[in-house]
Amino acid sequence: MKNFIHATFQRSGGTPIFVSRVAQLLGKAGRKAAADARYFCAATGCFLLLATTGCHEDEHFLKDSAYRRQVHKQFLKRQSEAGNRAGALFSVFGLSKNLTVQQREALEFLYAYMPLCDLADGDGDFFLKQVDAAFAARSYFDWGKQIPDDIFRHFVLVYRVNNEYLDTARSVFFEELKERVKGLSMADAALEVNHWCHEKVTYRGTDGRTSAPLALMRTSWGRCGEESTFTVAALRAVSIPARQCYTPRWVHTNDNHAWVEVWIDGKWRYMGACEPEPELDVAWFTAPSKRAMMVHTTVFGLYNGVEEKNVQTPLYSTINLLSTYAPVRKVTVRITDEQNRPVEGAAVKFKVYNYAELYPIVKSVSAADGTASIVSGMGDLVVWASKGDRYGYAKSSPGDEVTTVQLSRTSGSRYDETYTLSVPPEQSVPALPQEKIAANALRLAYEDSIRSAYMSTFAPAVTDGDRASDSYRRKLFLHKAQGNQREIADFMQTEAANSECLALLATLSDKDLRDTPASYLRDHLHNGFKAKATPENIYVSKVLSPRIAQELIKPWRSFLRHSAVAIEIAGEEPTAENIIEYVRKNIEIRDEENYYSCRLTPRGVYELKMADRRSRDIFFVAACRSMGIPAQVEESTGKPQYYESGAWKDVVFDKKDTTTRRSASLTLTNAASNIVKPGYYAHYTLAFFKDGDFQTLDFEDSPATAKFPFTLTLDEGYYRLMTGSRANDGSVTVSTQYFELRSGQPLSLAVKMPEVDGKLFVKGIVDMNTVVAMSDGSKKSLKALSNGKGLMLCFVDVGKEPSKHILQDLPAQQKALEEWGGGIALIAPDDKLSKAFSAATFKNLPAQTTWSIDANRSLLKAVASALQVDFRDEFPLAIYLSTNGGILYSSIGYRIGIGEDIVKCIRMEQESCSR
Repeated sequence: MKNFIHATFQRSGGTPIFVSRVAQLLGKAGRKAAADARYFCAATGCFLLLATTGCHEDEHFLKDSAYRRQVHKQFLKRQSEAGNRAGALFSVFGLSKNLTVQQREALEFLYAYMPLCDLADGDGDFFLKQVDAAFAARSYFDWGKQIPDDIFRHFVLVYRVNNEYLDTARSVFFEELKERVKGLSMADAALEVNHWCHEKVTYRGTDGRTSAPLALMRTSWGRCGEESTFTVAALRAVSIPARQCYTPRWVHTNDNHAWVEVWIDGKWRYMGACEPEPELDVAWFTAPSKRAMMVHTTVFGLYNGVEEKNVQTPLYSTINLLSTYAPVRKVTVRITDEQNRPVEGAAVKFKVYNYAELYPIVKSVSAADGTASIVSGMGDLVVWASKGDRYGYAKSSPGDEVTTVQLSRTSGSRYDETYTLSVPPEQSVPALPQEKIAANALRLAYEDSIRSAYMSTFAPAVTDGDRASDSYRRKLFLHKAQGNQREIADFMQTEAANSECLALLATLSDKDLRDTPASYLRDHLHNGFKAKATPENIYVSKVLSPRIAQELIKPWRSFLRHSAVAIEIAGEEPTAENIIEYVRKNIEIRDEENYYSCRLTPRGVYELKMADRRSRDIFFVAACRSMGIPAQVEESTGKPQYYESGAWKDVVFDKKDTTTRRSASLTLTNAASNIVKPGYYAHYTLAFFKDGDFQTLDFEDSPATAKFPFTLTLDEGYYRLMTGSRANDGSVTVSTQYFELRSGQPLSLAVKMPEVDGKLFVKGIVDMNTVVAMSDGSKKSLKALSNGKGLMLCFVDVGKEPSKHILQDLPAQQKALEEWGGGIALIAPDDKLSKAFSAATFKNLPAQTTWSIDANRSLLKAVASALQVDFRDEFPLAIYLSTNGGILYSSIGYRIGIGEDIVKCIRMEQESCSR
């Protein structure tokens, strides 16, 4: 029998044909022959689809035979493609593991569809533990038996939520939660898991890299994308199907939001991540989501659910969930050429205005009749289409049957235009009974105290001392490390004699300090290599530093620097050109296959020999730095560069790109008519035309754009300057300037914010003699708080994300508000206070800011009555009062930029009074 199998293998070349032939054989052979065949398959790396060995359907994890064959075919394809990591990835299928049919099929499903980052950096033992933990949880909880196979497969088994880096959270969370939720109904268990999540994590803004769940738990705070990743991981750990939902961009305000949906007794329900409410389908974002233009989620694997699909690929789908939350409309567009003939195969992007750019919420391709369509909300979209060197765009509004986009434009034309984009109207939402809200608030306060007690063990803030001293810097690094303080302390202690220790730490982001192990930092410190010609400041930040873009720091330096790997990549005498040539020849680009956009590690790129473009660029920089060559990913353009002869040189991996890139000069000034200083992304952006569309340059927080006027050195090309002004109802007036930049022809443009139609009017009256209780125990009238110049009142629920946004937003307007000199009163209803609350948590508020307590919501009720609104719990509620109590501005619920809106209102009032 073994001889026959060997012969079959040789004739088939070890291809899937061999698997098929052995399958036929096993159907006719006895157990001994089947065992021989299975042994040979494991030894040679060929894996049988065990459906062919006569298993009963109930024994299969993938019970549908057609789906099973489809998964297996895709698995064999990925197995072949990932052959460079066969040992790490596929040895788990060997005889020593003694896999069951269900384990094997579950693993095949995961391997068949996992993104490149997991093929590059994962290993078989990790994925098998994920499978075993998912099966164990399903067996442990009663509700596990209720979950349909497809729901379990896509929303429990899958180990990844989004673009987080992987860890062992599933098993850790299961052990912490299993007794806490055992015996509860599925719905109550989901609510209880969210309470546990709130004990561990709360909201605070941070950078775009998504922390692994266990790293987030050590830190105890994160942005909404991290909170929702954490909560989905916890729910899946106890076999409750869950998925992370995103509105990629709001339209009534800047920013976006992520939350969680859970599958309960046959229906998908929603909840705020780490923001528990007494019931499902209740959250602060219920009202804002009714104004959304898109809510979606990415589904791992070949998914056959009933939801509308925005994207379908061989590896994943993006499903449209908007109709759960908001009124919807079908948006149909027709793409034509200049003769009005339909254009097939045009790239179509459905865009919304947010962060001063047009952001695509869905990408599509036009059909043979030139059409493309999506389901979206009841606001305006800008539809952008391109093919070849032609592009066009048009506004699509509710009520339009078909929007026509003509591909009549080419790059190079200089023109200006202004238009207004409307947004879906506000809608009211029902409120829970007050007794439920009050009971939940008490529980939230207790959970806050648990988390605060843990966070009190972090190293304290550094308030005094010589900022340049090593002692001060060490204390600062420990404070920033928070739950990772032991690792950073260990690193600083063991490397105290190394003069580069603190310099390396200074190059890291705050998040790096919170989640990088000491051993990883040692790998970089001990293997740094400085060429004689490299300036010290360049060496520390662009050679020694492990921070490149927004990837997770890993210990790649010793691997790339030593042994035969270095010679293979960079040659006997390392140069950047050698590394560029190595990348060109050896790293295959597959952007679509890394669909969660979690960056591959440099070692993973080297081993897999495949990557998305950004991971490839990070690999290039890492390889250069390992050889002592300064390199970076330039922040504003995202270009990989290396340093040579005193200058930074762009890297072009595509040999077909023979464009000679000459530099050009652009000066931007602040128009005299602007009532606030324009901020990058807040009010304006600059974008470069490439591949049929404008790509926004990233100058956020850049010193180059910190102060008007400023001059930028950019590549020659076609550009767009976009500015926008938002009205109080969320609609936005957009102004754009399209222009060409040429070398030797400096250009100067004014950043001018467009005017918004509408005048100040009094929305209601509040009695300025009303007395409020201050946080220090004293009492003051609203008139006294106004300082004779007006008063900003903001009612907040300090434990919820929308209120935290405004408290983090006000510091950006600190200077303007302090120069104005009126009053600012932050008011917390007494039913929203907790013992863990501390006003000191919120830094850099304007100097005149006061905190007050509103007993029984008496002032809040008076303001709501004046506005004639039925206010429940849609915090924050912000108003601006004139000196006589007239409400000139109001905002209810989630919104970015409230502080700026009030500054505008104040200046409009001042201008009106001066006339």
